[in-house]
Amino acid sequence: MSSHSFSAHTAEEDNRNESIKIYVNGELLPKEKAVVSVYDSGFMLGDGIWEGLRVYNGKIAFFDDHLDRLYDSAKVLDFDIGLTREEMVKAAYDTLAANDMTHDAHLRLMVTRGKKRKPFQDPKLSVYGATTVIIAEHSKPSEKVKNDGMSLFTVHVVRGQSNSQDPKLNSHSKINCITALTQAQKAGADEALMLDPHGFVATCNSTNFFIVRKGEVWTSTSKYCMNGITRQKVIDLCKANDITVHETDFSLFEVYGAEEAFVTGTFAGQTPVVKIDGRMVGDGTPGPVYQRISELYKALATK
Repeated sequence: MSSHSFSAHTAEEDNRNESIKIYVNGELLPKEKAVVSVYDSGFMLGDGIWEGLRVYNGKIAFFDDHLDRLYDSAKVLDFDIGLTREEMVKAAYDTLAANDMTHDAHLRLMVTRGKKRKPFQDPKLSVYGATTVIIAEHSKPSEKVKNDGMSLFTVHVVRGQSNSQDPKLNSHSKINCITALTQAQKAGADEALMLDPHGFVATCNSTNFFIVRKGEVWTSTSKYCMNGITRQKVIDLCKANDITVHETDFSLFEVYGAEEAFVTGTFAGQTPVVKIDGRMVGDGTPGPVYQRISELYKALATK
């Protein structure tokens, strides 16, 4: 069992987060009073959707892309968020203002089907409207993880097909990913590398996965992974900066022989991977292609 707790979401400690105000259905409440009902469909059934958002220089990065995914997800689950896009934008920025956050902040925006009349799964029992919660924290990615990288372990838990639980749906129901992460941590790694139902590499439990071979960037097709905003930005940046990028099926054969590996996500942007299934990636340090993409992404996210 690993003695540390590194991951792509490891943040520097910040005591200011003990006194934050949290948005709950239009109210900004102290942390200890920010609660939802035990009858809430999100608590009871995982019936909800969410987005992670990053704040740089007073601005929520790629907010429109995140809102597109949020409102598309609500259509899939067939419930009314109850706030227009403009109202949701205002709620997010009001939450930041209430906490005096302008940089190195992370928001978790969560919307559930709302409180239920009785404790059963029927969506028609959610009669009170959606529940919206926005948690904003002072949150800076760990410099140690950025400098040293992290390790992955390939787990037996696969990413499902779109007709079981569509991996594009950023739902509260994360038990598939949590089970994967638990297995990886039990094996002494930081995060899980997950395969698709055909045995090809798909994604990590909470981030998208990339490798570098002969200076070219590889990532999986989008069939079995989260349609990550940061994933797409990296693909676009590669294409715009003459870095060859492949979205294709590949196996652990290509992974173990890769020169570099990294993961992408809203919180940390890009995080280097230096060990996979006990095998060192490249020379075991963050590589030059990762460094270049990281710099390009930082410039894009903060402009």
